[in-house]
Amino acid sequence: MQFADLHPWDLTPSEAVALQRELAGQVVTENRVARPVRRVAGVDVSYEKQGEIFFAAVVLLSFPDLEPLEESHAAARVRFPYIPGLLSFRELPPLLQAFRALASKPDVILVDGQGIAHPRRLGLASHLGLWLDSPTIGCAKSRLCGDHLPPGPRRGERTPLLLKGEEVGAVLTTRERVRPLFISPGHHVDIDSAVELVLACGRGYRLPEPTRLAHLLSNRLRREGKAGTL
Repeated sequence: MQFADLHPWDLTPSEAVALQRELAGQVVTENRVARPVRRVAGVDVSYEKQGEIFFAAVVLLSFPDLEPLEESHAAARVRFPYIPGLLSFRELPPLLQAFRALASKPDVILVDGQGIAHPRRLGLASHLGLWLDSPTIGCAKSRLCGDHLPPGPRRGERTPLLLKGEEVGAVLTTRERVRPLFISPGHHVDIDSAVELVLACGRGYRLPEPTRLAHLLSNRLRREGKAGTL
């Protein structure tokens, strides 16, 4: 994929916070996903606790049959400090390297992280969507912020995720009687479309298939990197 640089990375934490506030105003939460969707990507980043080497994975699947088409990955040394709410400044640089090596452009990207369900409305999925100018969806395994009631136990049941009275996502049961996922728009997608696409990407697991496969790949890359086989 080809895309222009959005901003530099040599920022202090306070500069990163200011940049998040600026970029959040550019996020579009109207559905602009091209139809029919033919290619969907999943992304994930893995690293050792307190480690500096980050392993980013992108897996591209056909849609709706979810057959693997392509995968790309990158490893990079990251020195930006761990600060809750600023994780995209650690995870995006290697992810962008992986996307630059991807031959085909996805129609929509599922991200293991938050979209606008973020204190400054710019989680990893939204930040990535702005860099790539592509539709992105946050598919987080845990809540970063906001309030919600528990969804029902059946697949497809959901409750709103509210932040200061604003609906910023959905708490979605993706597999019967398992913990829900926190789905939020990243960029160029609305809440209902995000939920619809996440459910359509299910293969009987808690995680949608694109991010599940990306998670497996990033963890394998981390293990192999630690073992010195990369």
